[in-house]
Amino acid sequence: MFNDDEPEKGLFVFTEEMHLKRGYCCGNGCLHCPYDYKNVIDLDKKRYFIERQKENRCQKKSK
Repeated sequence: MFNDDEPEKGLFVFTEEMHLKRGYCCGNGCLHCPYDYKNVIDLDKKRYFIERQKENRCQKKSK
């Protein structure tokens, strides 16, 4: 259910599966948000999160 993507920081992040089970975007800018950050209010943050997500997906494809 949890994916430890950043163990060096001690962070745990929800997997895409957990977000889908929740059923909505929480607005916190989660790394694996499948809802295109719908509830992130700050547009600058939303753009940043979308770019970060694209980079993360590209890195996973190249592995």
